[in-house]
Amino acid sequence: MKLITRDTDYAVRALIFLAQEQKRIISTSELVSHLRIPRPFLRKILQRLNKEKLLKSYKGMGGGFRLTVYPHRIFLLDLIEIFQGPLRINECIFRKRVCPNIKTCKLKEKIDSIQRYVRSKLKDITLEMLLKRE
Repeated sequence: MKLITRDTDYAVRALIFLAQEQKRIISTSELVSHLRIPRPFLRKILQRLNKEKLLKSYKGMGGGFRLTVYPHRIFLLDLIEIFQGPLRINECIFRKRVCPNIKTCKLKEKIDSIQRYVRSKLKDITLEMLLKRE
């Protein structure tokens, strides 16, 4: 299980850079240059963030992207779920089917508790907190 995938990592890095430059529109070329992220990956990530309304895109000469949400309102858990889907530590799959013991499983209760804890900790981490660490 990988908690943070490459796409989520790239998204966080791009958002941090954009948040540091809030007053201006940043081109994809500038992001690629500063972040050293391959252009095709970065474009896909920026388009997704734009679709999710975290960024606004500007077309044409002088075009690029700008953050539309304050950094304290962007949560790491939300970014994980945008790029990776719902966070699940255990899906209770056994031989490609839902485990027949799902309602009585003691291990599931413990893992669900861990999952709630991890989710709450990830929900506490904001882009603003990550900016302060830069």
